[in-house]
Amino acid sequence: MNKEILKNHKKYLERKALYKSLGYDVDKERDFILEQAKPLYGRILEAGTGKGHFALALAKAGYQFVTFDISAVEQRFAKLNIAHFGFEKQVDFRIENGERTSFSEGSFDTVFSVNVLHHLRNPYQVFDELIRLLSQNGKLILADFTEEGFKIMDKIHALEGNAHEVGKTKLTDTEAYLRGKCFLVRSIQSIYQQVLIASKDLNKINDHFNC
Repeated sequence: MNKEILKNHKKYLERKALYKSLGYDVDKERDFILEQAKPLYGRILEAGTGKGHFALALAKAGYQFVTFDISAVEQRFAKLNIAHFGFEKQVDFRIENGERTSFSEGSFDTVFSVNVLHHLRNPYQVFDELIRLLSQNGKLILADFTEEGFKIMDKIHALEGNAHEVGKTKLTDTEAYLRGKCFLVRSIQSIYQQVLIASKDLNKINDHFNC
């Protein structure tokens, strides 16, 4: 295993340990999101790779999927960590802008976006794009931090000398937006993560609602 992969994995373990020292177990929270989203089926997309914590959870669970991020720098961290665990064949990494991707309409059956919402400048444009990518019987899973989760993130960023910038749009706003787009939405949360699981309300669509 090359030195870059080992050095990157060491950083990953150090960051996980920092999270855990403040009460946030990265693996436990990602597994919580994954369990709530099951059953998973069809072609899977992750919107917003970041440093790859959720990508690793998906890969460890045996799934093959596409993951994209706008930042090649962030995604490289994830690529190296996936390589450390030997999951390269399961993950198709792409660089895409979530407001307008190159994927065909309806090309994914399961779409995840985990802890991305609070970073978005134009969240509703991204939501519309993820909806476009979803197949007729597809499922959209959006997750972000709860208030307690954001407190942990604020502490971590402060320790690193940064401010944790958070957008105004919350998952509660997103839930209302999706219902207005004729989605059935279920909301679940742990102490640190809130999760929305949305699927198209085919009855409304078939009844010609403005969806």
